[in-house]
Amino acid sequence: MIKKILIANRGEIAVRIVRACAEMNIRSVAIYSDADRQALHVKRADEAYGIGDDPLAGYLNPRKLVNLAVETGCDALHPGYGFLSENAELAEICAERGIKFIGPSAEVIRRMGDKTEARRSMIKAGVPVTPGTEGNVADVAEALREGDRIGYPVMLKATSGGGGRGIRRCNSREELEQAFPRVISEATKAFGSAEVFLEKCIVNPKHIEAQILADSFGNTVHLYERDCSIQRRNQKLIEIAPSPQLTPEQRAYIGDLAVRAAQAVGYENAGTVEFLLAEGEVYFMEMNTRVQVEHTITEEITGIDIVREQIRIASGLPLSIKQEDIQYRGFALQFRINAEDPRNNFLPSFGKITRYYAPGGPGVRTDTAIYTGYTIPPYYDSMCLKLIVWALTWEEALARGSRALDDMRVQGVKTTATYYQQILANDEFRSGRFNTSFVDNHPELLNYSIKRKPGELALAIAAAIAAHAGL
Repeated sequence: MIKKILIANRGEIAVRIVRACAEMNIRSVAIYSDADRQALHVKRADEAYGIGDDPLAGYLNPRKLVNLAVETGCDALHPGYGFLSENAELAEICAERGIKFIGPSAEVIRRMGDKTEARRSMIKAGVPVTPGTEGNVADVAEALREGDRIGYPVMLKATSGGGGRGIRRCNSREELEQAFPRVISEATKAFGSAEVFLEKCIVNPKHIEAQILADSFGNTVHLYERDCSIQRRNQKLIEIAPSPQLTPEQRAYIGDLAVRAAQAVGYENAGTVEFLLAEGEVYFMEMNTRVQVEHTITEEITGIDIVREQIRIASGLPLSIKQEDIQYRGFALQFRINAEDPRNNFLPSFGKITRYYAPGGPGVRTDTAIYTGYTIPPYYDSMCLKLIVWALTWEEALARGSRALDDMRVQGVKTTATYYQQILANDEFRSGRFNTSFVDNHPELLNYSIKRKPGELALAIAAAIAAHAGL
């Protein structure tokens, strides 16, 4: 069994892994840049080590991270999500140095990270994919020829892309010609690769993903699906498990497809297979070779600790559950509470958290790394916490989500919490029938006003009086 883990990440996912380690009697080692010196994951881990004054460089240096794991006596490394979580080189260096990488092999990461290679693998496995180019396009002239062949609209995508970056919808030849250099530039900066390909744009689909777990004994299971259709510019905002939009037959079909996809590439550990659903047809989109931000809601409906299973699998143990034993119960929603101002084009709102109060009560969970007095650095993702709610029925889950959002207090920065309240009150969302165009189709939801609670107003007045008196 793994004894000590270096957590090659920061923020709430690092705190999440620390908690799993504590429950499994495994020592946890945190890392931090100077900007993260006061971060919660540093305070919660058993040990913590600085990785330099640059806010990003240390988190993105695979050899330095593995060397630190060796030096501190770790026998495993967990990459979390983001940063180097889908970096094949990190997995390779771990293998070279005798450190267990808590994730799939470098070969699988590389294969699934290349979107065109992933498409080929899925086609071979009989998993339906969207129509598109067989490989990468060499230049804008080839892209235009392929666009004419596929038919507009098309999606121009970075081959090594992810997280909603390096992707543009093009409705015509003119838009494709204009977008091509922009996507090349974005892909090069974000992923170090200028390779792109084309896919047919599935208009207004539902975004459905399936969580899978696979061990080294050939056992692969799915933990049902999540609905990630509520998104803005390909960035997920609210995630739901299970999807309120699927029939039992669709649910079983998508779960089976996800297992088939994982087995086709010899997958091991936790992963997510993402699909688009439109007009009753399901299309493979991509496979994420890491734990997802939204793994929490799958844990809530199944009762399975995904991070714990990751660690067990990396330790060489078989899955603790079989497919026939996995059931889901109720509905769970996750709200990504971002430090952004929705009414100002979602402009980031970094700064000091002057007051943080976590909501509680039945069926409420918060995964976060913020606390009162913490300053959100401007160098990282704007998400400050994940609010997760669970209830037996869809209607109860909506009511619990609204109550929990109202209970929560994050002061000092603007957040997306009030915007999510507007979404929860929307009839279309409440009906459980929506797709990826929901946010774009409802700009009126941004026309809200923020009413300060009496307690907040009293606190602000007291602070103003104290400042005026020089206290």
